[in-house]
Amino acid sequence: MMYSRWKIAGQRAEAPEALLRAGYSPLLAAVLAVRGYATPEAARQFLDVDERLLGDPLMLADMPQAVMRLTRAIAAGEHIAVYGDYDVDGITSTCMLTDYLRRRGVKCDWYIPDRLEEGYGVNSAAIDTLKARGVTLIVTVDCGVTTVEEAAYASGLGVDMIITDHHECRDALPDAIAVVDPKRPDCLYPSHDLAGVGVAFKLLCALEGDAGTILDRYADLVAVGTVADVMPLVGENRYIVQRGLEKLESAPRPGLRALLEEVGLAGKRVTATNIGFTLAPRLNASGRLGQVESAMHLLLSDSAREAAGCAADLCQLNRDRQDLEAEIWQQAQEMLGHTAPDAPIVLAREAWHQGVIGIAASRLAEAFSVPAIMICLDGDKGKGSCRSCGGFNLFTALSECSQYLEGFGGHALAAGLTIRRENIAAFRTAFTDYYRSHAEECVSTLEIDLCADSPGLLTLQCVEDLERLEPCGTGNPRPRLCLMGAILTDLTPIGGGRHLRVRLEKFGEQYEAVFFHQTAESLGVRTGDCVDAAFFPQINEFRQKRSVQLLLSDLRQHRPDAAAAILRGEIPEDAPAPARSDFESLWRALSARGGEFAAAPERFCAELCPALTEETVCLCIKVFEELGLVSLREQRGRWTARCIPDAGRRTLGDSALLRALERGEGDAYAERNDHG
Repeated sequence: MMYSRWKIAGQRAEAPEALLRAGYSPLLAAVLAVRGYATPEAARQFLDVDERLLGDPLMLADMPQAVMRLTRAIAAGEHIAVYGDYDVDGITSTCMLTDYLRRRGVKCDWYIPDRLEEGYGVNSAAIDTLKARGVTLIVTVDCGVTTVEEAAYASGLGVDMIITDHHECRDALPDAIAVVDPKRPDCLYPSHDLAGVGVAFKLLCALEGDAGTILDRYADLVAVGTVADVMPLVGENRYIVQRGLEKLESAPRPGLRALLEEVGLAGKRVTATNIGFTLAPRLNASGRLGQVESAMHLLLSDSAREAAGCAADLCQLNRDRQDLEAEIWQQAQEMLGHTAPDAPIVLAREAWHQGVIGIAASRLAEAFSVPAIMICLDGDKGKGSCRSCGGFNLFTALSECSQYLEGFGGHALAAGLTIRRENIAAFRTAFTDYYRSHAEECVSTLEIDLCADSPGLLTLQCVEDLERLEPCGTGNPRPRLCLMGAILTDLTPIGGGRHLRVRLEKFGEQYEAVFFHQTAESLGVRTGDCVDAAFFPQINEFRQKRSVQLLLSDLRQHRPDAAAAILRGEIPEDAPAPARSDFESLWRALSARGGEFAAAPERFCAELCPALTEETVCLCIKVFEELGLVSLREQRGRWTARCIPDAGRRTLGDSALLRALERGEGDAYAERNDHG
């Protein structure tokens, strides 16, 4: 993805002396400070999590009822079924609860619906199947909170249901023995961020009465499910995942040990990133391709030999998934042609694999920085997967176009839809019109912690020290840094031309980097260029040698003195239009300083409005200047912005510069004004 905006939280890597004295490396101290942990006490409280973060499971609404019914079923020898979902969160939840009940001597079946034939959630046909097997109690995991009709149907058959879920609730809850969901409006549990496997874990803690025993046994499964479902890794989740990573390294269950060996991670330090990008895709492949039993057999296996075979099968399924994805990607490229789209991508085709089109939609959205919708056609009907870009609210957009849809669901960043073939063209037009009228919402922004502005920050010791931030993920992202004005000394295609090995020079030091899924042509750079690089610093191990490697997120031509150039009226060709909220934030910041602010241009962002980028701050000031709201002058490299008293009422719509930026013609505006 070529990002329109870099949002740099810290323009300089400033490490508080207190953190340095407490033993934190300069890089870790700077990252902690920019994230709000600027004192040793705050840093220690964030980094050093322990079992005190585990909440009381009985605080979850309906948990006592769930425990009582399950306890009675176990004592009476009832036939219980665990009903899960086909994603990694659902698979790990199903495996954990099934394993626990079987260890307690319960006759326990598991049931996960076929993604392609049955779809998500509890269905009546599945209830019939379980009833015919003699099941008297169904416990759902990672699903069920919206299954009002299905719960009533089960009750009519004499089958009780306990629902455990973590998805949003509707106004009416199912009439079940218990509905355990931290997102229930009446739930007093302190965290609403548990994964489905986290809620199932709390059920086992309540049943066992000993959270430590359950965590020792199942921490690896809970960690895999929590990370795979992209839950915030803060508080209780952070502690659970930390314990799970330790178990994955030391004593994972046979299935996960076999999978780690199959992917080359056995005996190595395992991170949340390894779960998200290596383990989870392989477990997910089974559900995507309608063969979820492969993952379940792996995770439930007690035999190292059987687990090894299951792990090999899963990895083959993942390769099959990658082949399908590559085929769909190639077909999508052919349908788009050679021109990069500047509007939402809405593609439809027969025989696309329903379990894979979501991944293809994500790749398209990332590659072209526009929302993408991929529709799999089957006769007159189509099922689509939708992915957003740059903060554009997909759910709202689909709501505005719902007259063309049979149904849709999801959230702001990802959604699914069903549509009739004859409505696709009209839907595409309506969706595109909505997008164009809300284009300011869709600015692809790269979040960066800080600039690596001194050579001592990227040493092996400093980068190793960043591992103390693990587990990293949602709510605690991997630290992303940038190098500004580095020299590009080498560009070498690797991986059959699909990726790039990059070498950068800065501060007289050479930095080795890799950029996946990019070519020199797509980036528009060549050897010898002066560039800005955004990256994750990481440790590369090769032949028992550890070295610093930069995993690139973006690489662009350097923008020398970009802030001063904008203040002089030199608007970059690709300058993004600031959002209305950006103008409001800057105006409040100016007003809070008495209506006047003076600084070197590169400090406007860091000192005046650190939530915005340098580029955005300077563009907003230029718009204010054009509207007669602010005067701007330069003296000896310092610029002063002063609010003009009694300037009268102005609207942003009166700004020719802002209109030009919204059209992507900021440079043309600057040229006209320079000559006019």
